[in-house]
Amino acid sequence: MNWTDERVELLRKLWAEGLSASQIAAQLGGVSRNAVIGKVHRLKLSGRGRTTAAPARQKKASSAPASRPARAASPARATAPTVGATALQVQFDAEPAARQHLRAVDNNVVVPISRRLDLTQLTERTCKWPNGDPLSEDFHFCGNEAGENGPYCAYHARLAFQPASERRRVR
Repeated sequence: MNWTDERVELLRKLWAEGLSASQIAAQLGGVSRNAVIGKVHRLKLSGRGRTTAAPARQKKASSAPASRPARAASPARATAPTVGATALQVQFDAEPAARQHLRAVDNNVVVPISRRLDLTQLTERTCKWPNGDPLSEDFHFCGNEAGENGPYCAYHARLAFQPASERRRVR
């Protein structure tokens, strides 16, 4: 595919209007999104026109009453723009939704006091949770009763074996 002068001018016009590379590629026809992105970079077209979603957000933010108290800064959450979405443009929510992920509290599990056992003192029924640096003199294992379900006491088993859904949420 050759970039003719007419196609380059149409590319410049559509890019300035804020269309995405995919949208421009569809309008030009016979060219891929990546080809459009490459041509935009070679032409050094950095200035973008505003999409219809951007001015609406600015008006919303500027229309707030002056007597309103300032809020504490919080991390913004990125959202996909509704019009003219591109990989080069990201918009943020003015007020991200605060999420708290709390595990249900099980009152039956108590933080154990370590029995401070050495490796040679461990048995099949003692908790093998390591405490400290293995190279230091103070290194020891929990040593509380592990039960028949695994190598750790109830408390350390909850730390070691978290449900997959909770691990994904933390990331």
